[in-house]
Amino acid sequence: MLLQSSMTSQGIMAREARFGAKNYAPFPVVLVRGSGAYLFDASGKRYIDMMSAYSAANFGHLHPRLVRAMKHQLDRLDIISRAYYSDNLGLLCERLAGLTGLDVCLPMNTGAEGVETAIKAARRYGYGRLSIPDGQAEIIVAKGNFHGRTTTIVGFSSESSYRRGFGPFAPGFIAVPFGDAAAVEAAIGPCTAAVLIEPVQGEAGIIVPPEGYLASLRQICDRHGILLIFDEVQSGFGRTGRNFCFEHEDARPDGLILGKALGGGLIPVSAFVARRAVMDVFEPGSHGSTFGGNPLAMAVACEAIQVLQDEDLALRSHVLGKTLLGALSDISHPAIVEIRGKGLWAGVELDPARAKAKDVCLAMMRRGVLTKETHETVIRFAPPLVIDEADLLSAVEVFHDALEETATSHAMSCAD
Repeated sequence: MLLQSSMTSQGIMAREARFGAKNYAPFPVVLVRGSGAYLFDASGKRYIDMMSAYSAANFGHLHPRLVRAMKHQLDRLDIISRAYYSDNLGLLCERLAGLTGLDVCLPMNTGAEGVETAIKAARRYGYGRLSIPDGQAEIIVAKGNFHGRTTTIVGFSSESSYRRGFGPFAPGFIAVPFGDAAAVEAAIGPCTAAVLIEPVQGEAGIIVPPEGYLASLRQICDRHGILLIFDEVQSGFGRTGRNFCFEHEDARPDGLILGKALGGGLIPVSAFVARRAVMDVFEPGSHGSTFGGNPLAMAVACEAIQVLQDEDLALRSHVLGKTLLGALSDISHPAIVEIRGKGLWAGVELDPARAKAKDVCLAMMRRGVLTKETHETVIRFAPPLVIDEADLLSAVEVFHDALEETATSHAMSCAD
């Protein structure tokens, strides 16, 4: 830290560019401190965080209770591997089962690992319980999905930039339009083991499906005797105004993939939670992770669940989400094509002929609000669930001013 603090922001960015892989294109700001819904750069400038690290920081930055839980665990035990019992893994599994209404939990580290775990469970379930011929199991997914970056997962992505140069890919995935329940049912065949869907597509631009879609998927999967798996890595833990997005339609899945916020913004934690019949496909040696379920991560995750409930953050997300969507809808600007959202999660789609989403985000950054565009045309609004209403409205006002500036500049450059 002493070495880092002695460098200028330009020096820090130059060193990362020199020695770091180019798999990200960060905005030109060096962040060194966080507190609640705020981030601070190397010069001490304060920013309102409207990204929450893709929902990993739902509870805000350095929530005191989560920090305290982590420090307490650090005084006791770090990691032992799953070769032995720890005193808090079972507690985390019990709390997740109770919160989700499911039976059994398998903890991992990253969201992508959670998805891979679900895929393995669905395939083995298909072979053992649905009599699908070995090696022929199929999983139905949605076009526009984002479930992670492993080679298996990007293989069924419809985004060419995620796939280019990484093949060959694993077979066994059928993609249908998102939000179209009839298309899902039409795609079901004798080798279908599961349907794997994000209840809201975050990376695609906060795409919210038609009302009743999740409930229809539940009914379809029940009708055909196949598994329904929801990926709530981003939408879970209060983001959409309920603890989990599936609760909006009482469409409890057979398996649920969780991550990001489960680690309280402090440590990577993910989990696959499922009905016992689904999870019972695993036996010792069939799946695992050195760091999955480690005591330090379990301590933070247990406290994160408790904070979610004690602070009623799902309700807070529901209430502030209405404020956010209302304030965004009040903005009248020709560059705005559509505003979408659920809970404290919104996407504003822009007409690229009038304003570039990245330029708007950069203009917001200069004004003290941090967010990030997706798919070049959508600006995301996903602040920590602990944000104050005044800061939320201030961020929307900054967006309006940044949009005006960017659109005017864009129009002038086009005229030239």
